[in-house]
Amino acid sequence: MGNEAIALGALAAGVNLVCGYPGTPSTEVLETVARRRGENTYVEWSVNEKVAMELAGGAAYSGARALVTMKQMGLNVASDPLMCLEYIGVKGGLVVLVADDPGPISSQTEQDTRTFAAFSKVPLLDPSSAEEAYSMVQEAFELSEKYGTPVFLRPTTRVSHGYASVSVKDPEEYAVHPVEGFVKDSRWVIFPKLSFANHRKIEERNAALQDVFSASPLNRTEPEDPLLSGLRRGVAAGGFSYTYVMEARRKLGALRVLKVSTPFPFPEKLAVEFLSGLDEVLCVEELDPYIERELVYICGKYGLKTRILGKMTGHMPRSGENSRDGVTAALAAFMHLPVPHEEADNPPPLPVRPPVLCAGCPHRASFYAVKQAMKGRKTIFCGDIGCYTLGNAMPLDMVDTCLCMGAGLGIAQAVNHLENDRSCFAFVGDSTFFASALPGVVNAVYNQAEFTLVVLDNSTTAMTGHQPHPGTGRTMMGDVVEKVSIESVLRGIGVTAVETVDPLNHALAVETVRKIADLPGVKAVIFRSPCVALFRAPAQAAVDPGKCIGCKKCIREIGCPALSFRDGKAVIDPAQCNGCTLCAQLCPVGAISGGEPHA
Repeated sequence: MGNEAIALGALAAGVNLVCGYPGTPSTEVLETVARRRGENTYVEWSVNEKVAMELAGGAAYSGARALVTMKQMGLNVASDPLMCLEYIGVKGGLVVLVADDPGPISSQTEQDTRTFAAFSKVPLLDPSSAEEAYSMVQEAFELSEKYGTPVFLRPTTRVSHGYASVSVKDPEEYAVHPVEGFVKDSRWVIFPKLSFANHRKIEERNAALQDVFSASPLNRTEPEDPLLSGLRRGVAAGGFSYTYVMEARRKLGALRVLKVSTPFPFPEKLAVEFLSGLDEVLCVEELDPYIERELVYICGKYGLKTRILGKMTGHMPRSGENSRDGVTAALAAFMHLPVPHEEADNPPPLPVRPPVLCAGCPHRASFYAVKQAMKGRKTIFCGDIGCYTLGNAMPLDMVDTCLCMGAGLGIAQAVNHLENDRSCFAFVGDSTFFASALPGVVNAVYNQAEFTLVVLDNSTTAMTGHQPHPGTGRTMMGDVVEKVSIESVLRGIGVTAVETVDPLNHALAVETVRKIADLPGVKAVIFRSPCVALFRAPAQAAVDPGKCIGCKKCIREIGCPALSFRDGKAVIDPAQCNGCTLCAQLCPVGAISGGEPHA
């Protein structure tokens, strides 16, 4: 896997510290390091990306090699320390792995880290394959130390989650990177005068890197087929889109290709050589028209007449992932050729599988309890990022807003200040509570807001693969530690009304929500029940067809995927049922029995 290749590349480079926050498609990098690391590598899931970036910065101050991992949304959280780190500089190698998610497949946005690299002035390497990602992460450490700067590595989803045969070093061949240790120096204290001086150095360094990258084997041009040289057309591509272009070339003919592996600083001299003698160039990239803009600028700067085509001209889609077939079709149109026909071009359509909360998921019971408790009342239910975002689906319909991690708390507070006749709820998961909800709680208590915080505690970071967090009592190093108590944290902040209840005890859960919601100020309900993916179901529920009256309440009310309707009766699929007993508690005639929820 591409992410595993990146992890092994970092270990081969002698990485001393790896930290990050889980986020698809980046998560497996840190997990692989945790499994394969030696005694000289420290690894942790940090509480959020900002903290992880600061941790990695401290390691780099000490001369260590550090890798910090996140997805593109996490870069927003980490941007404050990163921008300052670029101005301060680093001593040890600091590689910032940001996995972009074109599509988006599992993200709120399609933001492009190449654009962020130019904004932050941080050099960026853009691998086109798992093999290249393995070597690039090692080159990134060398580049970081040579120029005293953090360096981005930007794999996209198809690089991170694609598979390839990669030749890797044996652990005995791994570099051992000695850590000098922190040396007191005024350079580590950021002041405006220092920032001004360092800004000038950064601009000079990046201008020099344009020439370095133009001569680097990371960037190159692929020659055209002599039979096509008269077309005077070329293609510029980077990242995984370059792989699609090279596949299309084999079918359509070999146009001249510019491979851009260092979008920032851009390899300007190499681009000028590539553009010379070409009438038209098609830019194939994800997500922003980054290469396209750079080539338009270079044409203007050097007076070149080459016409640059791509996203801005409508020749490539402005959003979403590229695909092999889409790139082939775009190149065929660019070359005025018919699209090559393949037998596999028209496969049968895939079945529609909308995402849904798992059968027996405690979040379903939590949402349903709040829905029943607040029935008939004017409310707003502010959601968050995680499995529980799926609470927006019918029949639950319990997520009115979802912006970014922790934002629901601020939204609920604002609505309450403007509509004091509305009951406001903010839902957040246990991992997200520690990652980004705490400032929102402090703000609410300080500014005398009135809303109900609902913490959905399933004892894991479920959506990204069940990573530990401060409330689980274990670390990525395998240590068993004292759990950080959500109840104690809330009470320490000043939330006096805090109740913990099992959401699978439906009657008690409803009663608890009603009691807490009617209290003034900031109050909290913690729904605590483990994620069903962590445990084997002890027993399944079943429907007695003789008792079932076919009312469909179990199906209409909670939308559990284990429930269906056949021959006028409710049916439970034992292969999916996790024995949560929620449906049995809701059945008006007692037709459902069995099941055994986890304690």
